[in-house]
Amino acid sequence: MTSTNSTPPPTRPLEPQKRAIVVGASSGIGAALVRELAHSGYRVAAVARREAKLQELSDLVNTAVAPQTVLPYSHNVTNYDEIPSLFQTIVQALGGLDMIIYNAGVQPPVTVDEYNFEKDRKMLEVNLLGAIAWLNQAALRFERAKQGQIVGIGSIAGDRGRVGSPVYNTSKAGFATYLESLRNRLTRHGVSVTTIKPGYVDTVLLAENAAKPFWVISPQEAAVQIHKAARRRKQTVYVPARWGLVGLIIRHIPSIIFRRLSF
Repeated sequence: MTSTNSTPPPTRPLEPQKRAIVVGASSGIGAALVRELAHSGYRVAAVARREAKLQELSDLVNTAVAPQTVLPYSHNVTNYDEIPSLFQTIVQALGGLDMIIYNAGVQPPVTVDEYNFEKDRKMLEVNLLGAIAWLNQAALRFERAKQGQIVGIGSIAGDRGRVGSPVYNTSKAGFATYLESLRNRLTRHGVSVTTIKPGYVDTVLLAENAAKPFWVISPQEAAVQIHKAARRRKQTVYVPARWGLVGLIIRHIPSIIFRRLSF
């Protein structure tokens, strides 16, 4: 699903309009990021699997901001072979690219005595392989252009191997390492790479996987903080910031103690 009109809306005529791609944009943090960027002057390509929700989001934002501010693209991130051509199609429609945000992610509920390969494979395919497939395209373009921003929405869950949802933790840990590697490659070329590690955000994933969440923030609050981190070209940011202290403590708990914890 693509837009046939590639003419940018006539906003901020004296400033070049920035262009962004948000992958995993139909709900939660992704949808909030689309709204946040659009209201901040970006033209946004919103990419997600659920076409109806994506169209609803784009219609609402385009009505509130300006026509053709958000361009919706229906896509399943596990269809890896179609990503290179879709990426080029989107960049052409946007008239360039300044930022890409990978937010797509799944976390099916997993009990502590469950070892389900189908669930595990899905998490790796969406959370990690899909990210690599999309961000490799952006990395190549940005390296050649000597500019650009890559933002990956990871999770504090990737900081340690927890009892709950081992493969979700693995997918987010792998994503963080991949983003660090991109950062080390691309910084010398003028490209910034930001790793975002949210705590509890009020999304469907939280409702399905956290029995007693605390410090819960809305997707819109998360989007504002993520955009702020991207503007400042930060490297790794916990959202909200207080989760950084929690992460520091978690990373330094000795393994013999950590394995006895139930979270």
